Amino acid sequence: FDVGVTRVPIVAAACLFDLGIGDPRVRPDRTMGYQAAAQAVAGPVEEGNVGAGCGATVGKLLGHERAMKSGLGTTSLKVGDLVVGALVAVNALGDVVDPATGQIVAGTLSEDKSSFLNAEEFLRKASFTPAGAMGNTTLGVVATNAKLTKVQATKVAQMAHDGYARVIRPVHTMLDGDTVFTLATGEVAADLNQVAVLAVQAVAAAIVRAVQAAEGAGGLPAAQDLFEP
Repeated sequence: FDVGVTRVPIVAAACLFDLGIGDPRVRPDRTMGYQAAAQAVAGPVEEGNVGAGCGATVGKLLGHERAMKSGLGTTSLKVGDLVVGALVAVNALGDVVDPATGQIVAGTLSEDKSSFLNAEEFLRKASFTPAGAMGNTTLGVVATNAKLTKVQATKVAQMAHDGYARVIRPVHTMLDGDTVFTLATGEVAADLNQVAVLAVQAVAAAIVRAVQAAEGAGGLPAAQDLFEP
């Protein structure tokens, strides 16, 4: 008697803590999930205070009062027929830095909220107790049309974390739950190294876009409205 092969689907999932923005009693339900799927389109992806970016924040080293609003960002890169894209919901403890200039784009604010504290410099010079700094998770998805095995997709996800390290400082702390998922449609033969390098660049760019596209909410300022001339 042959019972055949039972295939158990792997369902990858993650969440971020966003109860500090808006009404923490609000909960998504099946109707909202259905509406989200029904409204999916093939056009440009919205960024900023949308989806998982609605309650995302950064710069929480010294708690919510010194944090800034973040959001959802996306970027895609193309080389020949190969496309590698990234979508990131940025909800980090640390600051977000523009890799082109080395300047902080969004992060922990100074005491008078007129400038940035610089979280890494603070940790080098002062004692730190992580009171009120919990609830940080940056979630990223790398999608490509390359042909990848499960093992290769895992390697791309691992290397894509370098994109986090390029622009989030500090990153991968014991107060962060950073995650990257990778999926591939299997249409284009491509070198694994090239796919991974493009993934790193796409993830880093998507993170910067996430904080640049965010709007202030919940009493927290965003990069685009904090230091207006």
